[in-house]
Amino acid sequence: MPELIIGGILVILVIVLVLWFVSIYNKYYRLKNASEATLGQIKVAMKKRLDMIDQLLGSVKSYAEFEKSTLESVTKMRASVGSAGAGDLNAIEAESRSVLGRLFAVMENYPDLKTSQTVKDLMGSIKGLEDEIARHRYTFNNISQQFNTMLQTIPSNIVGNMIGMVKLDYLEFQDENLEKVPKIEF
Repeated sequence: MPELIIGGILVILVIVLVLWFVSIYNKYYRLKNASEATLGQIKVAMKKRLDMIDQLLGSVKSYAEFEKSTLESVTKMRASVGSAGAGDLNAIEAESRSVLGRLFAVMENYPDLKTSQTVKDLMGSIKGLEDEIARHRYTFNNISQQFNTMLQTIPSNIVGNMIGMVKLDYLEFQDENLEKVPKIEF
C-alpha cells in the first residue's frame, strides 16, 4: 500500500511538471508569435509611410527639383522593409525620418506648397502612420520585455534554454532626427 501512495504521488508530480513545462512552452511561443505579428504590422506601416513619402516627393517635385538620391533612397528602403529584422528597422526608421525632415524643409522654402490639398492630405496620412508605428513599436517592445524577462528569470529560463529560445531585440527608433535641422542641397 505505501508503494502505491508513493507511486501515485510520483505520477501526480510528473503530471504537474509536464503541465508546468507545457504551460511555459506555450507562453514562449505565444509571445514569440505576437512579436512576429507586431513586427509584421510595423513593416506594413513603414512601407505605407515610404509609399506616401514617395507620393509627397512627386508633389514636391513640381515646386523644386529634389535630389535623385532621395528618390532612390526611398525606393531602396521600401524594398528592404519586407526582409528587415528589428535591428534593420531601426536603421530604416532613422533614414526615412531624415528624408521626411528634408521634405519638411523644402516645404518651408515654398509656402504655397504647404497649402496644396494633396500635400496636406499626404502629411495628415503620414502623421497617422507615424502614430500607428509608435503604437506598434510600443506593443512590440512590451512583448519583447515579457519574453526576455521570462528567459532571464527562474524557473521559466530553464524551459527557455531547453527549447533554444534567444532574447528578442527591442525597436529603438530615434526621435532625434525630427529635432535636427535638415540640410538641403539642390
